[in-house]
Amino acid sequence: MKKRMLISLLLILVLVVSGCNVKTKTESQSETAPSDTSENTQNQKPVDIELLAQSSSENDVNIIRDQLTKNGFNVKLNLQPDYGSYKSQQDAGNYDIALSSWTTVTGNPDYALRSLFKTGGDYSILADEEIDKLIDQAATQTPDEYKDTYKQLEDRLVTDQAYIAPLYISLKSQAVNKDILNADTVRLSKSRAMAWEPIEFKDSSKNTKEPLILTQSASVLTSLDPIKGNDGSINQLNTNMYVRLVNLTDDDQLTAEGSLSHNFSIAEGNSEYYFILRDDINFAKIDNKKAVDTGERVGADDVIFSLDRAKNKDSVPDHRTYSLHEHIKEAELVTDLSSLESIQQSSGGGSVKEALEQGLGTQISELVTDKNKADNAAGKYQVVKLTTTEPFPQVLNYLAHQSAGIVSKKQVESINTYDVASFDVNKDIPYGDQNTVTEGAAYNNTLYASGPYILAYKNDYEGVFYHNPGYRKASEYAPKISQVNVRFIS
Repeated sequence: MKKRMLISLLLILVLVVSGCNVKTKTESQSETAPSDTSENTQNQKPVDIELLAQSSSENDVNIIRDQLTKNGFNVKLNLQPDYGSYKSQQDAGNYDIALSSWTTVTGNPDYALRSLFKTGGDYSILADEEIDKLIDQAATQTPDEYKDTYKQLEDRLVTDQAYIAPLYISLKSQAVNKDILNADTVRLSKSRAMAWEPIEFKDSSKNTKEPLILTQSASVLTSLDPIKGNDGSINQLNTNMYVRLVNLTDDDQLTAEGSLSHNFSIAEGNSEYYFILRDDINFAKIDNKKAVDTGERVGADDVIFSLDRAKNKDSVPDHRTYSLHEHIKEAELVTDLSSLESIQQSSGGGSVKEALEQGLGTQISELVTDKNKADNAAGKYQVVKLTTTEPFPQVLNYLAHQSAGIVSKKQVESINTYDVASFDVNKDIPYGDQNTVTEGAAYNNTLYASGPYILAYKNDYEGVFYHNPGYRKASEYAPKISQVNVRFIS
C-alpha cells in the first residue's frame, strides 16, 4: 500500500469501521465450525454487516457490496440521499462500516488527520493515544522530517488497528465550456476550491450581463458561517464569500495573492506569524436580493475576532472546524513599529518589517489601531500578529482554509445574541443559517461577505451569488463576472 493513500492530496475514499462488534467471516467460522472442512466452510451462514453511504456513491457501494458478499458477508445497504441524512445515521451509530470521502483543501497532511483521526477531532470517532501522539509530533516538523512520522501513523491506522480501509484516490477534474468561457481564466488547483473572481466569458461584454453557471451536488448547505461547516456543500461557496489572510497557489504553495494581506512573515522560532493588511476590501450585504457595499472596511478587529472564534470550540454551537485552529494561542494587533524592525525572520533573511514591506508601493510609516484610519498609499497600515501554542508551520495552511474566512465582528455579534450553552435549534437563528437565505417565509439574509461574492438567495434548484462591489475595486482581483449561479445537480 503506497504511502500517499493516507497523507496526500485531493480526495480519498475509505471504509470506516464503527464501534460495533462486527465479526469477520474467519472469526465467525472459528466460533461455530466443528472442524475446518471445505463442506463446513461452504455451508457457513453469512455474517450480517450494514454499509452506510450516500446515494451519490452508489457505484462504489455496489462494488464494495459484491466484494464483501464474495467474502462471506450478508450486506445490508443503508443509502442516504444527502450528507445531512448520512451524518445523522452515522451519529446515531446505524452502521457497521461507512463509506466516506475527504478532500484535502489546505495542501497539508495535518488537515485531514487532525479532523478525522485525532481524539475529539471534528469528524473523529477514534480515541487512540498513539495516533494522537504521532499527529502532534508531525505537526511540529518540516515536510522533510514528517515523512517517517506519517508512515508510522499510516501503519497504525491501516495495518495494525485496521481503523480504516483506503480504497482509492480520485483525480480532481472540472469541465469547462471553452465556447463560452475564456479557459485561460479558469483555475484547476490541487487543493483549494475554485476561485471565481478571475473567470471571464470568452466575450467579455457578457461579464456584467450573463451569469456564470456552476454546479455542485449538495443543495442543503451545512452553514454559511465559515467555522460551522467543513464539507462539500459549502467549501467552494464560503471560500468565495470570505477573504482570508493567506491563500494557496494552484500547486499548494502559500501566497498572499488574492488575500487580505499584502505580505506575511514567520518570525524566528516558528511560533509568531505577522500579516500586513490591505485597506481596499469592504464587506458586502444583501438588500432586496441585490449586493451592496456596506461601506464597512475589513480590518484587524474583524481578523482578530474571526480567529478567536475559530480556535474556540465553544464560540458557536456545532463548531465543526475548531480542531483545525487549536494551535492558535492569540491573535493581536501590532502597534509598535520598532518591534517589527528588531524581530528576525525564521528564514534568516532579515527583519519581519523587511518581509512585510516587500513589494509595497509605500513603506510602513505608521501602524494604526482604527481600521478606518488605515491608508496604505500614505504608509499607514494595520499589522496582525498570530502566536501559536507551539512551533507549528502548518498553521498557515489552515489560515488558507475557508474556516479562517474573515467575518464582520459587528454583524456576527449583532446576530449571534443567543447563549451558546442553552442554544435552542427551534428558536435561535445563528449567523449563516441556510434557512435565512432560502426563498420562502424564513428568508432574512443577514450575511456580510468579505470575499469577492455574496449569496443573495437559494432554493432547491440553485444558489444565486452577486459580486461584492466593495472588493478590490479597480484592481486585477476585482470580480470579473457580476453574477454566479450554482446549480444543485445530484
